Amino acid sequence: MQIGFCTALGLSARDLLRAEVKQAAQGRSENGAGTKPAAAKSVIHLQLPGGFAAQESWDPKPEASVEYRGSFGVVKTNTGDLFCDRFPRTASVADKITVLRSCHCSIPDHSQAIYHLNTGYLPTTVIDYPQMGAVISQRLGPRTGLPPYVAIPEVSPESGGTGYLSGKYGAFGLGGSPDRAGKFQVQDMVLPGTLTDANFRRRQSMREIVERQLRASEGDLVTLDAMDDFYKQAYTLISSPEARAAFSLDEESAETKKLYGVGEFVGPFASLVGGKVLLARRLVEAGVRFISVNNGANWDDHIGIRKSFEDRAPELDQAVAGLITDLDERGLLDTTLVMITTEFGRTPKINKDGGRDHWARSYSMILAGAGITRGQVYGASDATASEPAQNPLPLEDFLYTVYHQIGIDADDELLAFGTRPIEIVKGGKLVKGLLR
Repeated sequence: MQIGFCTALGLSARDLLRAEVKQAAQGRSENGAGTKPAAAKSVIHLQLPGGFAAQESWDPKPEASVEYRGSFGVVKTNTGDLFCDRFPRTASVADKITVLRSCHCSIPDHSQAIYHLNTGYLPTTVIDYPQMGAVISQRLGPRTGLPPYVAIPEVSPESGGTGYLSGKYGAFGLGGSPDRAGKFQVQDMVLPGTLTDANFRRRQSMREIVERQLRASEGDLVTLDAMDDFYKQAYTLISSPEARAAFSLDEESAETKKLYGVGEFVGPFASLVGGKVLLARRLVEAGVRFISVNNGANWDDHIGIRKSFEDRAPELDQAVAGLITDLDERGLLDTTLVMITTEFGRTPKINKDGGRDHWARSYSMILAGAGITRGQVYGASDATASEPAQNPLPLEDFLYTVYHQIGIDADDELLAFGTRPIEIVKGGKLVKGLLR
């Protein structure tokens, strides 16, 4: 349903989201306890690039020797588990999330691991695979006049793109993010001052005439279709006040901004992640299906990991806790899947430079909302975080389960080059222990 049609009915995209949340809640009430919740309406994917250390975050090892556990202490979560003491706010919302402590992937190389995380496949020279956001865009399409897939601030070049799918399913990259005061305006979403509405409409009509002539002359229809979708999307964004408002934090209260840590962190290590995830929440309310958020900090801590976490962890901690709290209080956590990921972890033993090196054999990630269990620690690593010790969770199974919760069967096949069927995720399976 497009924004124009919603407006004609007196409905906003936010009204539609609230109606869907209410319908999902009524379905669970009518069907009784234990019934699987409705699939996610939206996904917020917060990526922690560089290789985020589980030992300094969500899987501390307080009983290991200091060269393994590191020098931080621990904080008890509200479910009775232990996090690193750099994450007290996230510990206070542990009853609303599930920590995955037995993740493992194939190779400790940044580029290959980031690509694997976002596509489900290791890169090859033979075929380029599409990102999860592109697959969701292709399979489910837009819910409102906004793009179904948005990247804040933009898609990492290492994570791939639309692969063998049409370019029209790619991310709408914002090219920036809210500043310390929460101010942000997406470039080119308003007409230049020198261009009147009448001139804009004339240019639009001229483009349509040229396109009709190209189609009549048997031009490249695939490319023309993609371009047509891009232009329609651009016209909607420029002409819709509601669409423009979705990309602004101006309507958010000072209290809400403080909850996320917007404006609370300054200095050379501030990643402004609070404003990014607050913007992601607004885009969920506006109907965007998949929002990719880059934390902005680089967690590739080969040197001085203690100082890195002292500088960067408090901002991330507040942003994560703020997002989970805000979604839950607004009734959106039931229909929004939050995934907090990293491409791999860090070595069990601290190196001679006080850092940890790349380690793909065991690390931690977080899932929350949209039918995922709450308050669970899924799986476990061994005493030094070297290997999974319980319920090993390969990346393919993680991605398969995320697709399942958004309503996509990852065993389904997409057509590459028009004729070659390829599974969305190859070799993955549903992790039922993660579902409510």
